[in-house]
Amino acid sequence: MRLLLLGATGPTGLQLVGQALDQGHHVTALVRSPEKLPRVDGRLTVLVGDVADEQELASAAVGQDAVLSTMGTGRSLTSDIVSRTVDALVPAMHDAGVDRLIFLSAFGVNETYAQASLPQRFFYRTMLRKIYPDKGKADRKLLAADLDVTLVYPVTLTNRPFTGTYRVGDHFDFKGMPKISRADVAHFMLTQLTFPTWSRRTAILTN
Repeated sequence: MRLLLLGATGPTGLQLVGQALDQGHHVTALVRSPEKLPRVDGRLTVLVGDVADEQELASAAVGQDAVLSTMGTGRSLTSDIVSRTVDALVPAMHDAGVDRLIFLSAFGVNETYAQASLPQRFFYRTMLRKIYPDKGKADRKLLAADLDVTLVYPVTLTNRPFTGTYRVGDHFDFKGMPKISRADVAHFMLTQLTFPTWSRRTAILTN
């Protein structure tokens, strides 16, 4: 498939790029800092641009089979980049004629907060209290958009190796601070291209 990746230079995005190329996909990465993509591959096209720019997104999306986003706020705890990207992405995908979107959010955003354990809730209300509302705003816009969206809600992300034994569901009774590797999250996102079990649904991921 031909895939447009957003957030490709982040830790989860790098996993997604690597696994997508290993699976034989043709990847276009729209990034600000191309030097953060160390891999060179004939099936990888790197475009330098602004993920919150509708025209740049629409141009990058033309001819793609799907868009996958691992957009995050980096080290910022106050950024609104996710909602600004979604504001541009929805009309850009419509203009480009691309319907499929697999979008990485975070557990604890919107309705998933009700399933969080006490330690998780404390963390979301303190460290992430300024960025989660923006993520929630973005997710609500995506759910209301006329797109085939899978929203991915992983618990705490780690840099541990791929396991393939993670769990996916729409409801969990969590205790403590469960984790999942970024490699497993990237694997799940790519499986939804050919086995769209979670098409137009919200998927919670945990180990």
